[in-house]
Amino acid sequence: MSAAPARPIEASGARETDRQREERAKAYATPLEAFNPADNMLFRDDVHWPYFERLRAEAPVHYCSTHPEFPYWSVTKYHDIMAVDTNHQDFSSEPTIVLPDPDEDFTLPMFIAMDPPKHDEQRKTVSPIVAPDSLMRMEPIIRERAAGLLDAMPRGEVFDWVDAISIELTTQMLATLFDFPWEDRRKLTRWSDVATAAPDSGIVESEDARRAELLECLGYFTSLWNARAKGDGGHDLISMMARGDSTKNMQPMEYLGNLILLIVGGNDTTRNSISGGLYALNKFPEQYDKLRANPSLIPSMVSEIIRWQTPLAYMRRRATRDVELRGQKIKEGDRVLMWYVSGNRDDEVIDNPYEFIIDRPNVRRHLSFGFGIHRCVGNRLAEMQLRIVWEEILKRFDRIEVVDEPRRVMSSFVKGYEYMPVRIAA
Repeated sequence: MSAAPARPIEASGARETDRQREERAKAYATPLEAFNPADNMLFRDDVHWPYFERLRAEAPVHYCSTHPEFPYWSVTKYHDIMAVDTNHQDFSSEPTIVLPDPDEDFTLPMFIAMDPPKHDEQRKTVSPIVAPDSLMRMEPIIRERAAGLLDAMPRGEVFDWVDAISIELTTQMLATLFDFPWEDRRKLTRWSDVATAAPDSGIVESEDARRAELLECLGYFTSLWNARAKGDGGHDLISMMARGDSTKNMQPMEYLGNLILLIVGGNDTTRNSISGGLYALNKFPEQYDKLRANPSLIPSMVSEIIRWQTPLAYMRRRATRDVELRGQKIKEGDRVLMWYVSGNRDDEVIDNPYEFIIDRPNVRRHLSFGFGIHRCVGNRLAEMQLRIVWEEILKRFDRIEVVDEPRRVMSSFVKGYEYMPVRIAA
């Protein structure tokens, strides 16, 4: 066991809360062999940081045998994560990118959880939606919508930033990418939440209820597929999959798997970065002042938001053979979690990693989008949405105040916010 260092470990503000101090002491009093960093409660309460700090220092490749169902390895250092992420020969994405193993009777194949060549073929089918010319066409649409939402925000009263801006803006964008019926767009939000919900999150009552809602999603999208497959083909994700050589003959559950991938990838990550950016600026007000004085820092700030927030905390891999990493013997078939949230706080690579610094040198040097063949296909779209949102905010408001701590998602995978109360001065 180690004594907890005296310095605060996560500068989510200048000081730790009592709850964070208590959990920090617990993290340094707990034997490493008892660590389970994938405990959803640690992320809901924002107290996971000292566990990863200690793992980076004392056990950067750590085996968790205490998880109630799925023992796994944690890889927590920046360069080790990159080594695993870029080695798909030894570390496969199949059968899933999250910790729980897929249920045998409800498996959802998706291209992010596939290896080459099938991964490459299916990814190539949908990638034109985020090609440079497509992004250029989308930029004025995103700007108009962001402006409209911000103009409609109440002044002088508290409202929920997550629902009013972060969710609504990203859901509108997702509806555009799918050419999804506009009046039903919040179904996409719900399906995204259901797909990633932890069993104890309260989002769904049971696994049967979750499956029922996901099958509803499949039925809705199957109707859209059938209509698009008969047409000439539009520039939307459903049409692309309906006519793509590697996707047009997908079985229903594979179609559903790829839909869930695209919905979650286009929704949860960007929406939680939009919320996380405002939260960070309120926790580091000197950075807010710096931004207001120099709006040209927005592109740099966007990358810092994505690093500091790390909207997906980890990705899972499966060892395809016995592999040694930092002296630890990972056996064929073992589950391996690459903790992006930890690598993005590795002070051997990133100076002052707990600080939010909008003009940070080498600001794009973060792990949040992954590396190698599975690097996030929509990373430029996510960055563009964040850039536009902040350009439009600075045109309108001197400051948006976060008036209380947000309520966080109960998930060690999706690192995000359920509710964040804010106020715009009258």
